[in-house]
Amino acid sequence: MPDPSPPDPLSLPNVKRFIAFRVFFNARFYYPVFTILFLDFGLSLEQFAILNAVWAITIVLLEVPSGALADTIGRRNLVVLSAVIMVLEMLLILFAPVGNSQVVFYLFLINRILSGAAEAAASGADEALAYDSLKEKGIEDQWGKVLERQMRFQSIGFVIAMSTGAILYDVDKVNSVIGLLNLDYEIPSKLAIRLPIIGTLILGFLALITTLGMKDSSENAPTGSSWKTIKQSFANTMEAGAWILKTPLALVVICSGMLFDHIVRMVLTLNSEFYRQIELPEYTFGFIGSGLALLGTFMPKIGKAMAENRSKTFNYIALSLSIGSGLWLMSQFFPYWGALPMVLVYSGIFLNGFFVSHYLNQITDSKHRATVLSFKGLSFNLAYGAIGYVYATAIGNLRKQEPYTSLTDDTLSGELFKTAFTWGPPYFVVLAIAVFTFAALRLRSSK
Repeated sequence: MPDPSPPDPLSLPNVKRFIAFRVFFNARFYYPVFTILFLDFGLSLEQFAILNAVWAITIVLLEVPSGALADTIGRRNLVVLSAVIMVLEMLLILFAPVGNSQVVFYLFLINRILSGAAEAAASGADEALAYDSLKEKGIEDQWGKVLERQMRFQSIGFVIAMSTGAILYDVDKVNSVIGLLNLDYEIPSKLAIRLPIIGTLILGFLALITTLGMKDSSENAPTGSSWKTIKQSFANTMEAGAWILKTPLALVVICSGMLFDHIVRMVLTLNSEFYRQIELPEYTFGFIGSGLALLGTFMPKIGKAMAENRSKTFNYIALSLSIGSGLWLMSQFFPYWGALPMVLVYSGIFLNGFFVSHYLNQITDSKHRATVLSFKGLSFNLAYGAIGYVYATAIGNLRKQEPYTSLTDDTLSGELFKTAFTWGPPYFVVLAIAVFTFAALRLRSSK
């Protein structure tokens, strides 16, 4: 006689390992000093921009094939591969020679390709593993509870990484702590630059150990790696793409998520320059990032309540108002207090991630789940790359115009940034209205 009480979704091994993997894979100690780390190794700003472009291109090229392969050769194998790649990418730059710009560039170039490949391999496959474990037990309706717990723990990990990463990078602070412990040792500056990398490398090994214990569901067991399997992967890709285009709700969810994701990620990329323009001292940047990351400890709970008790239209409008008003307030560049509207914008990344995952997993069949989720990641990265190109082009055009041509180098970059940033709110409003209109027409025609 079957047990009438369903199991706790958080007690399932795949679910527990999914949560742990997301924490170890995403909470990287070098994030608060990301740009500075690249530059201190001897790279120029132009090289840094090229490397980030390569990273985005790699994800776009590998996102969908990796999802298709996950559906055919096994989600667990692909997640293990992503952890292995994470370890390799960290080892590669750990021993990079500081100051040798040509050698460092090529090492970091390989690092960015590997990083993009790891992101593409993990995207969708880890989530599909956990969701299918719930489906096997008949408790897939508990996915929101899993997402809530995963986002909370991932945010805690991110807070720890943001708080300690910048301190590890500051050789004076590290040596001060060593002195307080009465240890007869002093960290040289060339080692301090690598401490955030070492910390992330340790997380990579923990992610690898975590993934080795995952298991594919009986319905999606690996089928081999023959040429027939590879062809089946691309067939699955085409089938999943056609399904998205023919399924109005799936298409609308992805378009809406793409809208919110690309604008918020762009703001997060530029946040250090924004803080500088509102006269905040640089040592506060890491603390602000940690404070914002704390939103992830309770925003998933809000997202779960909204997804279960409010309509999709209500959630879209609420998210649009939050991000739109936050962008407008930020564009006023109020000294010091201008950082507060970041809460409205940053919370959008948590709610958007929850809504997209919640709605897509509800309507996607198990066979194509990893592929569909990879399509989601592909579209998000394409939009992020597009807005980056638009931003760079706008800055380049402004630089040639009066009165910017007469400004000194000390003030030019700040004024260009402020002008371009003020275009953000109207850009977002126009796109939000366009997506809402498209969604209304598409869903109404489907009925």
